[in-house]
Amino acid sequence: MPDPKDPSRIVTTTTTTTFSMAKDMARSICQRFLEARFIESADGKYQQVYTMKGSVWQLTPKGISILDRFCSRNGIQQKQVAELIGNSLPQLVSLERDGQSDKLLTDRGTIEVIFRRFVGSNGPNVKPTVSAADSDSLSDYRDGLTGVKMAAERKVGGKTVKDSFTGKAATDWLMDCSTTVDRRETIEIASLFIEYDLMEAVQLDRTHMTQYPGHHIFQPTKFAIYQVTPKGRDLVNGSLARGRQSESEGVSASQARGIARDSNTQRLDKILNDAALRLLFRENLRETHCEENLSFYIDVDEFVRQCKQATRAALKNPGNASSLDGIKEIMAQAYGIYNAFLAPGSPCELNIDHQLRNNLATRMTKAVGQDVTMIETLREVTSLFEDAQNAVFKLMASDSVPKFLRSPKYEQTLKNYDFDAIIVGGHPQQQARIPERSQSRSNR
Repeated sequence: MPDPKDPSRIVTTTTTTTFSMAKDMARSICQRFLEARFIESADGKYQQVYTMKGSVWQLTPKGISILDRFCSRNGIQQKQVAELIGNSLPQLVSLERDGQSDKLLTDRGTIEVIFRRFVGSNGPNVKPTVSAADSDSLSDYRDGLTGVKMAAERKVGGKTVKDSFTGKAATDWLMDCSTTVDRRETIEIASLFIEYDLMEAVQLDRTHMTQYPGHHIFQPTKFAIYQVTPKGRDLVNGSLARGRQSESEGVSASQARGIARDSNTQRLDKILNDAALRLLFRENLRETHCEENLSFYIDVDEFVRQCKQATRAALKNPGNASSLDGIKEIMAQAYGIYNAFLAPGSPCELNIDHQLRNNLATRMTKAVGQDVTMIETLREVTSLFEDAQNAVFKLMASDSVPKFLRSPKYEQTLKNYDFDAIIVGGHPQQQARIPERSQSRSNR
């Protein structure tokens, strides 16, 4: 951070944290890594149980991708990590999660986005034989773009079924090619594929259903057989086009921040308020090396929400120890956001106005002071964060949104969203504008 006495001089503080844990805890964590498909057996054989002796483990492509994101966010630049990551990372489906509960967002639009990737970005992954389709090879989905393994023909109940896949293959794909961390999440997603009539059961695994009554819609086993429905094929082929309404409720992001609404600010409002569009937009931002803009925008939204809650609690019960602890926790969160996105040389440094960056540095390098002044400090920090958030919103609207909408990769999916219909009167203004602070505050 800048030296408070000399802002031109950077002072770096390093904290070293050492962890220790019991062997049973370490084994349990490694088992979770295995279940989340972050690690796999180095001998190429599929294993479900982590063993401590007689086995060698390695990171999966998914694990390497997760590591890459963690290192990028935290500014970790180690030679061995760079060598491990290399140049080719799988294109995982980065699922959206609820900020408070961490549960997956499973609105219909998001499920349809996942399903398109599930069937295959470059066409169905049809294997010539059933044995090839049902193999436990660890290298089937290394790129994240190859669709779920399907058998060209399979005998089921005396009939020949084309392009079918097992419940196990479906859960394997969802574990390997998306940011799911638990097989229960894959069962939830696959069940929604069925509920939305995108795939259907050819053969149920009734034995599994007896053992797990909650799995009556989808069974994640080799004995449950599924295939894509005509509606699912239409969705993948792009013939199932329909206008989709944004899930936005209440005031839009641009209105809340007093930003003039032109065509692209309205489009960005729609993207930010629709989980499926937000998922694709984040993917596009990652490809164009500016994902940090969306991450910062969302982090500040969550910070402001928690800050308001903590401040209300502290003002309601002044002097209460737990309320003051809540304020301190929010202040620590503010420093986390600052060090990740706003500090000079931060790992995800944002492109913001020089004066605003200096104002942030000056405020963040001041001593926090006594507990009684913390609330006022938080208000000042929140105000500066919101200024930075406004700047990032404007940048995404003017630069990233047009690139996203022009990308051939998302053309098929974006047909389902009538972006032109959201332009009021068909005569958008030419440029978004951030108004003066007084106007922004009154609108908010």
